[in-house]
Amino acid sequence: MNLHANLSNTTPIKVGVAGLGRAFTLMLPTFLQDGRVQLVAATDPLEQARTQFEKDFQAPSVLCMEALCALPEIEVIYIASPHGLHAEHVQLAAKHGKHVWVEKPMAIRLAECHQMIDACRAAGVQLMVGHSHSFNAPVLQAFDLIESGQLGRVRMITALNYTDFLYRPRRPEELNTELGGGVIHSQAAHQIDVVRLLGGGQVTQVQACTGQWDAQRPTEGAYSALLQFETGAFANVTYNGYGQFDSDIWMGDIGEIGNPKPLAESAKRYGAAKQRLATTHTTEEEATLKAARNYGGSLYKPTALNEAAYQHFGPVIVSCEQADLRLTPTGVHVYGPAQERFVSLPPPSYPRQEVIDELWAALRLDTPLLHNGEWARATTEVCLGLLEAAQTGQAVAMQHQVSVPHG
Repeated sequence: MNLHANLSNTTPIKVGVAGLGRAFTLMLPTFLQDGRVQLVAATDPLEQARTQFEKDFQAPSVLCMEALCALPEIEVIYIASPHGLHAEHVQLAAKHGKHVWVEKPMAIRLAECHQMIDACRAAGVQLMVGHSHSFNAPVLQAFDLIESGQLGRVRMITALNYTDFLYRPRRPEELNTELGGGVIHSQAAHQIDVVRLLGGGQVTQVQACTGQWDAQRPTEGAYSALLQFETGAFANVTYNGYGQFDSDIWMGDIGEIGNPKPLAESAKRYGAAKQRLATTHTTEEEATLKAARNYGGSLYKPTALNEAAYQHFGPVIVSCEQADLRLTPTGVHVYGPAQERFVSLPPPSYPRQEVIDELWAALRLDTPLLHNGEWARATTEVCLGLLEAAQTGQAVAMQHQVSVPHG
């Protein structure tokens, strides 16, 4: 039963927010500029974050997830809480009859993914997972080019990203793989989602190596993996979060969230994260620094409301039978079969509009979700397979893969 079937298809989606941390901060420009969503309440353990929310949205905050889910005016709960709480929070929202939009990673264990899907199905509510970078307009544009059939079948995908991820301020659990920490749960979830979308979705097996190269940050900071698809295509994916080379150089000095990195700041990017981290001496100090930089904190700086280009997750090249595709923050280069052409995108109106496009289509136009629970569970399975393959040195077979959902 659709609890919200009587809503007009022009009625804004009323959203309650569970977690006002980094993920929420990155969605904030979208919330402030997209009239299709209205934030009506929030919860977060930090008082300063709740106070900032009340100021920005003239809406109440509550002290716990249970209280948020009980608010009758909320249609969707946006769950941006720590990774290890996703499964519990999704099931609680579904129990209260709320549609669910949960940040990636969907969960840190497959059993939790099963529980989340079952809970939402039993409650008759939608489950959307993201933002992941497979929502990005250039990725969707490349997908459309592949789907057109003009370029033949996908044969190989190469995806790379080099960042300073591991040296950004972290809470202790973010450096513990078992609790959802490290680059596999937080970053591979983006990259795997992108290559699965472009490769057709169904990964058959995973081989991988991972790197833990800093004893002070005892979790995976790097990985390389080889994914094989049911179609015969394969993908090479590499990520390095140790803060030396910055692959945004290969993206025209456009950062991950779509804004340029001025040349004057290029020299500052190297080692900046480690230098900032060096001002802390204990895990408590580091967690405090992270909280200070997050929404409502003393060092909080709002994300830019507009972006110069689309968001990205590093260089991606798709080799098809008739051409290679190179994704950029402003469109897709097509190389071959006889010439190069650039398929440009119009400038973005504001960041992450594509996320609300999908949520709106599902709740107001009855369009099937692309980033649904089954899709996100398959991405989680690949991420967990990557960890297992690195530990055992053996290829890991996939059991819960799905093709790209088509509306």
